[in-house]
Amino acid sequence: MKAQIKKSLVASVVGTTLLASTFSPIALAQEKEKFTLAWSIYVGWMPWDYADHSGILDKWADKYGIEIDVVQVNDYIESINQFTTGQFDATVMTNMDALTIPAASGVDSTALVVGDFSNGNDGIVLKGDKKLEDLKGQSINLVELSVSHYLMARALESVGMSERDVRVVNTSDADLVAAFSTSQVTSVVTWNPLLNEITSQPDTSFVFNSSDIPGEIIDLLVVNTDTLESNPALGKALTGAWYEIMSIMQSSEQGDEAKFYMAHSSGTDLDGYKSQLQATNMFYSADEAVSFTQSPKLAATMQKVSEFSFEHGLLGEGAPDAGFIGVETPAGVYGDPSNVKLRFTSEYMQMAADNKL
Repeated sequence: MKAQIKKSLVASVVGTTLLASTFSPIALAQEKEKFTLAWSIYVGWMPWDYADHSGILDKWADKYGIEIDVVQVNDYIESINQFTTGQFDATVMTNMDALTIPAASGVDSTALVVGDFSNGNDGIVLKGDKKLEDLKGQSINLVELSVSHYLMARALESVGMSERDVRVVNTSDADLVAAFSTSQVTSVVTWNPLLNEITSQPDTSFVFNSSDIPGEIIDLLVVNTDTLESNPALGKALTGAWYEIMSIMQSSEQGDEAKFYMAHSSGTDLDGYKSQLQATNMFYSADEAVSFTQSPKLAATMQKVSEFSFEHGLLGEGAPDAGFIGVETPAGVYGDPSNVKLRFTSEYMQMAADNKL
């Protein structure tokens, strides 16, 4: 079974306003000893499955006197919805989804681990010998209101075009490969492993990918802010386990053993998993993750993501502008500083870098 992570907001956006009104920001969390982490299949999130399987996460949880249950959720968006309603303490998600689901629903959330950014895992493919400018006037099949949609908007912007120059055809990720095989579909935007399947077809042009907008599609582990503030042991255990696994993945024999498990668990083989890793800028070093998180570029990226999200109605019906939701980074706040609902912290990753976990 191929891994098909649904990095999108389709269907979930419908409930955003309802969530905002029904679930006020999670009541102030209390200190506790048992937590739940939810993960979904994607190359950059498979280490969490390995953390559970290998016992590494249990070891770090024991060190801090807590328990962390790990739950796989096949429906990626549903896992974020459940995080938003307080059913999970920590969940994997992209930066855009963190903004437009929990943050837009009024749930203060913190990106604890900045794990990677897509560096070719998402891309645009056209039939024939084409270039990006040839998209003008075409219909483009993609998962609407997803990071694929965002990638397309950024691609069009890079050549002086906009969404007004194309027609978006909302297509399920499960249907994209088959759709591209039909004569009616001439261009698609998608992510791996679907992207690899489509680009392997003859007579195609790979005209734009996420490496053209480095650092904009970011994969995170997000924790409820109140829970993290009341339970720093959770942040320490999760971060410590993550960077132990990052160290293992960089080793030779032990690294391949870990990657083999991750590959099998995600429905591919070792070569396939390594191929996906090549299109992923993993922050194997805590120092690298800290530098990325502290850079002013992150705040600039979140401004772009906020503007796209506002233009597509993803910040909630009451949002008057793109800065309605404050996004806090170490370099500063984008948006309303009195309404910060998404935070990027380098605190725990810095502890890992300093060997203080």
